[in-house]
Amino acid sequence: MADKLLTEAQNPSTEWIDQQSIPTILQWMNNEDATVAGAVKNELPHISKAIEQIVERLQNGGRLFYIGAGTSGRLGILDASECPPTFNVPKSLVQGIIAGGAYALTNAVENVEDNRTQAVKDIQQYDLTEKDVLVGIAASGRTPYVIAALHYAQQQGIYTISLSCNKNSEISQFANTCIEVETGPEVIAGSTRLKAGTAQKMVLNMLTTATMIKLNKVYSNIMIDVQATNEKLRRRALFILKRFTQVDEVTGTALLEQTNYNIRIAIVMYGAKASVEHATEALQQQQGNIEEAIKLLRGGTE
Repeated sequence: MADKLLTEAQNPSTEWIDQQSIPTILQWMNNEDATVAGAVKNELPHISKAIEQIVERLQNGGRLFYIGAGTSGRLGILDASECPPTFNVPKSLVQGIIAGGAYALTNAVENVEDNRTQAVKDIQQYDLTEKDVLVGIAASGRTPYVIAALHYAQQQGIYTISLSCNKNSEISQFANTCIEVETGPEVIAGSTRLKAGTAQKMVLNMLTTATMIKLNKVYSNIMIDVQATNEKLRRRALFILKRFTQVDEVTGTALLEQTNYNIRIAIVMYGAKASVEHATEALQQQQGNIEEAIKLLRGGTE
């Protein structure tokens, strides 16, 4: 029942917030927000298990899907949409599905979260296979749309992950890995776009960021696959190349121009004194791992 969910409960720490000054309102909100990171920390083992499964499947040609309604659905789409520009991956690799479709991104369509039949239809449009992963997001953990999607996916042999903000959530029953970040009552009772939304955003950041790191989309702590589509980004690409190779500007620019501003290939070319073709081939053999590609081209002597 909704009245038993912590995410729907009245917060005793913020009673009569409507009668407070603006500085006090902000302080109370900040006090509550400060508890979110700790709640996420408690779920790190489950988040780690989820990421291991996502990495394994994406390495074998799979895709990652998020599904949710309302704020949860919007957060999933936000995280998915940031992956191509951040990590230079295809839009199809990480995708978000929201109850009510694109219209629901900017409009409240409350009734769609109860439509179990539509959830299955929405999932079927993407032809998910056993290589894929579906993450169901629901702050309450009881959204019918998300439950139906997870249940259907599980029946098809698809690996499922649930992300909710209540313990023993209903959606957890339909997930291979359950992430339950207990954020407690909101500053305004039931407004789960607040602490619950913040917690969901933090977890989604972890899911995709750690996955992309393990897919060799990050070198050291740098976004190595930046898309140099304008002068600013071309300068950034040169800065990154100089950071890892100490080349001068003229040499660095020449390397980047040879590789169509692919920093990864340029680093391997410089590090192994290799051609574009050999550097590209070595990276393909090493799944994009720069250090291993350089080592391969140098004859494995390091």
